[in-house]
Amino acid sequence: MAPAYKLTYFNLTGLGEVIRFLFHYGGIEFEDVRIEEFTEWPAIKSKMPFGQIPILEYNGKTYYQCRAIARYLAKQVKLVGKDDLENLEIDQTADVVSDLFQKTVDYYYEPDEKVKKNKEGPTLDELLPFYIGKLEKQIQDNNGYLVGGHLTWADLHLVGASEYISFMSGKDIVANTTYIKALKQKVHGLPGIREYISKRPNVA
Repeated sequence: MAPAYKLTYFNLTGLGEVIRFLFHYGGIEFEDVRIEEFTEWPAIKSKMPFGQIPILEYNGKTYYQCRAIARYLAKQVKLVGKDDLENLEIDQTADVVSDLFQKTVDYYYEPDEKVKKNKEGPTLDELLPFYIGKLEKQIQDNNGYLVGGHLTWADLHLVGASEYISFMSGKDIVANTTYIKALKQKVHGLPGIREYISKRPNVA
């Protein structure tokens, strides 16, 4: 019998990795459909809601938006906050991670080489250190996690997104950190995620 859930995203980590992490952490079976960015995506983009992925298909219905899907799954696997205010903190932190991701995307995929060169310093030398420093301090202040001193889906989102941010920026953005690096090790060592990491495709 085919899995009830079907996730479609690019064949990379990026914004879809938090969703994959949540499925594997919760031991929830799903179909992991990976689209090649340059060869397959142009032909199917117009068929996607709002022309974007990830999408999640379940019981004949299609759902979209990375953080909305992640938030739903986090509730299923109990990686949410203890109350509404803690969930607010989780949401705002996840939004910060996505903001950093998008700003790095804007630099990396800039088609005009001259414009891209002008974005390089502000993005790699100013923006990245600013965001990473803030997130590092947040983890330090929360007993090794981003929110509430315990594991939440925001932690999985940061760890998953950081891999493609590192690829786009041309350097390991976690390498010179203490708390983010430790968090990454904890997330990668979680049951379900550990096994997934060991066998996932070798992509950025």
